[in-house]
Amino acid sequence: MSKAQDRALALHRQRFRGSPTLVASAPGRVNLIGEHTDYNDGHVLPLALPMRTVITVEPTDGPVTLVSEVFGEASFDLATSAGTSSGWVRYVHGAVELARAEGYPVRPWCGVVATDVPVGASLSSSAALEIAALLAACPAGDAPPPASLARLGQRVENEVIGLGTGIMDQLVSAAAADGSALLIDCRSLDTRPVPLPEGVSVVVVDTGTRRQLETSAYDDRRADCAEAASTLGVSALRDAAPDDWTKLDGRVAARARHVLGEQVRVAAAVAAMEAGDVVSLGQLMDESHASLRDDYEVSSPALDAMVLAARGLPGCLGARMTGGGFAGCIVALVADDAVADFSSALLVAYREPVDQPSTEPIAVMPVRPSRGAAIEPVG
Repeated sequence: MSKAQDRALALHRQRFRGSPTLVASAPGRVNLIGEHTDYNDGHVLPLALPMRTVITVEPTDGPVTLVSEVFGEASFDLATSAGTSSGWVRYVHGAVELARAEGYPVRPWCGVVATDVPVGASLSSSAALEIAALLAACPAGDAPPPASLARLGQRVENEVIGLGTGIMDQLVSAAAADGSALLIDCRSLDTRPVPLPEGVSVVVVDTGTRRQLETSAYDDRRADCAEAASTLGVSALRDAAPDDWTKLDGRVAARARHVLGEQVRVAAAVAAMEAGDVVSLGQLMDESHASLRDDYEVSSPALDAMVLAARGLPGCLGARMTGGGFAGCIVALVADDAVADFSSALLVAYREPVDQPSTEPIAVMPVRPSRGAAIEPVG
């Protein structure tokens, strides 16, 4: 039983004086490679984290009533629009509203929301909440299948929250395979598990810096990609040739160069993993970071400093920023026998940039690829 699940069950019994009938659970994610390619209909290679968001479920005749261990209590009626909710519960309300509109048998419930996924750290805490909420809202056996879960979760981001995000986060949270990264075709939604090679570990490092995606330049980058695709006469940048960025100018050319190069890097990373070539995989991660920093311009002083510190330590094969950018986490590929020393040495080697101080604790988290969303046993 996860720590989040332990806390959720204890708080549920304390607050509602009853026992939940089930617990819905969904993981956060870290993306190995394939950044900002999802909304270009491209390929991505994330893995689900062992850190999960859980929601306890006890059916009720009243409104949906939820207690977050961090953000307090909120409730909403099934008949109301998600626009009437605000803050964290709007993600849940949106998931419920969209699931009902699609004909899924949503029922009201009371429950507790708890998470071990760091919030705002580019590890998809929002996707974990959306997918867990969709599982919690539907009776066991009547929940949407993984691809449908992901589509509904993405619609919450796009239509309810107002962010033009792709589908990577929701799909890996819904469909990840234990022990493997998940290769996702973001157009067809086809997925394929890609096992992590032997002898290496994935280490996620939270710089302790935070950003609000709503106020970032995310939508500007998406608009640049749409302009590039239109100029090149393709429906999405995944359909362009790797060197087609040379037909563009200025900022738009740089954005396209990153996306087209990242598509190539994802395919090469899969080949490297399947061949057990961890050196090439690490080099591809390094190249991805340089492209995100220089062409896509979504890195930050803290992310750059943490990547540089990680690469300077023995056993580190490659490192890059991960997620939307501007703050949050990096991901490093580290030899198994060096993980312990790497984790302690990195905290000493990292120098916090004056112009981007940490607002949360810095954390080094060795992780293994985890399973996707599930209904967990209560007992």
